[in-house]
Amino acid sequence: MYDDIKLILDKEQQRQDTTVELIASENYASQSVMDLCGSIFTNKYAEGYPGKRYYNGCEHMDEIEQLAIDKVCELYNCGFANVQPHSGVNANTAVYQALMNPGDTLMGMDLASGGHLSHGAPPTLSGKVYQAVTYGVDENGLLDYEQIRALAKVSQPQVIVAGASAYPRQIDWQAFKDIADGVGAYLVVDMAHYSGLVAGGAYESPLPYADVVTSTTHKTLRGPRGGMILWNNPDYTKKINSSIFPGTQGGPLMNIIAAKAQCYTEALLPSFEQYAHQVVKNAQAMARQLEQYGIDVLTGGTDSHIILIDLKDSKYSGRQAADLLEQNGITVNKNGVPNDPRNFVETSGIRIGTAAETTKGNQEYWFRELAQKIANLLKG
Repeated sequence: MYDDIKLILDKEQQRQDTTVELIASENYASQSVMDLCGSIFTNKYAEGYPGKRYYNGCEHMDEIEQLAIDKVCELYNCGFANVQPHSGVNANTAVYQALMNPGDTLMGMDLASGGHLSHGAPPTLSGKVYQAVTYGVDENGLLDYEQIRALAKVSQPQVIVAGASAYPRQIDWQAFKDIADGVGAYLVVDMAHYSGLVAGGAYESPLPYADVVTSTTHKTLRGPRGGMILWNNPDYTKKINSSIFPGTQGGPLMNIIAAKAQCYTEALLPSFEQYAHQVVKNAQAMARQLEQYGIDVLTGGTDSHIILIDLKDSKYSGRQAADLLEQNGITVNKNGVPNDPRNFVETSGIRIGTAAETTKGNQEYWFRELAQKIANLLKG
């Protein structure tokens, strides 16, 4: 390894070793997962799918990809999976292409309310190719399913996306399924943030309700950076697979698929179930403690790994608060809040996640002490 690259690597190792990691979309992968990301699987082109490759010499690529598919289907109790998406956004893009035509109506959660860019935000491909309609949250930061139902009846979307990147509560998948069925729409669930909790039984699974489920493989699942697509109806298989390859991607990253197989195998262990439940316990303990110290926690708590702090009445913007915490060895990210008076650069909130520090073995009492430190910093 060249010295200048090694120097940067060592500095990042030092940062990760000495920083309290509370970014909700980050985690620590196992050494086995990281080793496979840098394995000899990176050397092989494998366009196509197991048994149907464009290149020769793919017999072991077929084995590792089929193993990943089998493990993820076992993990989530589903019939079919595509493990080739390079990211969650790529997974969403391919599913939209499989289920819609350009100009069709896509209904997803508003970015300002906790949705993701790929759910129809104007600057993104999803917001440009499709007619995007967005739903939000009520004054308490909670999803209003009757309001969503009314919007769906008016807009008549082809696809409704449920799931979020900054919504701390349990999403009612059954309610979304009823809404989608009522207007003849496909229900796509993006469970990227919750997938590890779902795998560990700490958050209700969307698989019994959704037509298609997408996710990342990092975040709470503790795998490599990548995406995946899950479904149960065999009629969707050809559409989805062809929308990944050749529709939106070329050669799959076989080293990352190998690492996905490893992370799915790890998530099938009893210890992962214990981990997932501890993540939620830690978040709930931290949220309660923050409220006791006078910090405004959106929705009054959490059902997941996510805590949202509302700083609308604070002297700090979300950006300033995140910078202040980073200066004190705590990494969070700024985040918009419902009816945010500040712009997207500043924001009026911060998002906290407990997944990474739970991986390090920290439990409720540690998170309560951390909540006190954060409250002291934010209150000056």
